[in-house]
Amino acid sequence: MTLPPRVRIVEVGPRDGLQNEAAFLSVDAKVAFIEMLARAGLISIEAGSFVSPKAAPQMASTGEVLEKLRGRADLRVSVLVANPRGLEAAFKAGARELAVFAAASETFSRHNINCSIAESLARFKVMVEEAARRGIWARGYVSCALGCPYEGAVAPAQVAAVARELRAIGCAEVSLGDTIGVGTPLEARRLAEMVAREIGLERVAVHFHDTYGQALANIFACLEAGVTVVDSSVAGLGGCPYAPGASGNVATEDVIYMLNGLGVETGVELGALLQAGAYISRLLNRGPASAVARAFAAKRRSP
Repeated sequence: MTLPPRVRIVEVGPRDGLQNEAAFLSVDAKVAFIEMLARAGLISIEAGSFVSPKAAPQMASTGEVLEKLRGRADLRVSVLVANPRGLEAAFKAGARELAVFAAASETFSRHNINCSIAESLARFKVMVEEAARRGIWARGYVSCALGCPYEGAVAPAQVAAVARELRAIGCAEVSLGDTIGVGTPLEARRLAEMVAREIGLERVAVHFHDTYGQALANIFACLEAGVTVVDSSVAGLGGCPYAPGASGNVATEDVIYMLNGLGVETGVELGALLQAGAYISRLLNRGPASAVARAFAAKRRSP
């Protein structure tokens, strides 16, 4: 068994996590949350998104959050953008990294961003090129990489084709999103390997939801394939408003615990991460979806 010596965690809780939570947090609470994540050693953090407030009302304060984080040159803070208007708002707020999101399913693309896959890629090409002119790094997402809530199975070749197009328009990294969490380890690994042949293994990231309890196994399978970038969300926050039944993202605490056990470096300190997860869970008035967080909490309560 060969595993990478180090993995970069992309913490998506402040965006992909909070956007699907009912509670609204203040700007200061969001900034405090991000700073706690940073103290735990997470340096790649998705801080929010510039999308329609009707689609993701929890993200309406993203500009103010970025403004308060301007001085954190030590962090790779990124934001999701959906259209040119959002892109301009991201520029105005001082974004240094951004992400665009395409889908491998036509039906999901139309439900999520009201256009076809081809139309979305054409739109994103203009946006990513403009970002590059300003020296801003861009990442691309492929939603429904292992299944679609509307169409069911998604052909791996279709995922690879969308990933190839995202790379061609200038995305430095492409994250394969199992939006509804239906993937299993062997198909996850095969997909990562197929996409790697198209865009290069160093540009492949994985983004698993844990709907069927397969996320950690899927991550492990992709690590064996050489993937070194993993998206996760502290406390297992999140879901997808356009994917009925999708549960939260794989919990960052659970990923770090597994990677620590495998001897894979991440630079993340589990104790501080657990504190960040407990903080955000209290604000949201919910328990963490992280098995590791629950186990540590039970251990503290036991006599």
